[in-house]
Amino acid sequence: MLRRLYDWVMSLAATRHAERALAAIAFIESSVFPIPPDVLIIPMVIAERRKWIRIAAIATVGSVLGAFLGYAIGAVFFDVIGRPILQFYGKADAFAELTAKYNAWGGWAVLFAALTPFPYKVLTIFSGVSGLNLIVFTLVSIVGRGARFFLIAFLLNRYGAPIQGFIEKNLGLLVTLFMILLIGGFVAVRYLF
Repeated sequence: MLRRLYDWVMSLAATRHAERALAAIAFIESSVFPIPPDVLIIPMVIAERRKWIRIAAIATVGSVLGAFLGYAIGAVFFDVIGRPILQFYGKADAFAELTAKYNAWGGWAVLFAALTPFPYKVLTIFSGVSGLNLIVFTLVSIVGRGARFFLIAFLLNRYGAPIQGFIEKNLGLLVTLFMILLIGGFVAVRYLF
């Protein structure tokens, strides 16, 4: 089933509705959909390399807007379903501790999920559940999703089709290395200066 869904998403890249499909896929992937927008970005940029900035921007805007839906899902449905279950099992206090820790470090978690293949939707929803500061959530979503999609589109524009296989094969590793370097840089700045 997942393979058929992946093939369907890939087929959208060849239609005249590709940009709208990319915006829609990026939007729903941030909250519920299992296929990332990268699978549309890659063939779209390969087909029209001069549009790489536009394609990355569409994916970024769609994804960040979809992240707000994920946040709303967490905020709305937690009170309706999640909180009563936690109270029934006597775990409301433990959850309160977890959300306090998440809110202290949640921006980093959202940034990590926005940049890497980690399911971004999990943290958009949990950010709503925990009430992560919406400004922090928005900023790290823009930075993380923008960095990911613009990097992929730039590399495809610069190196063309040969980079497609390399990106698809090593995307997780490349983004994880980038994330380690990014966080390492922030840690170094904090403790060295």
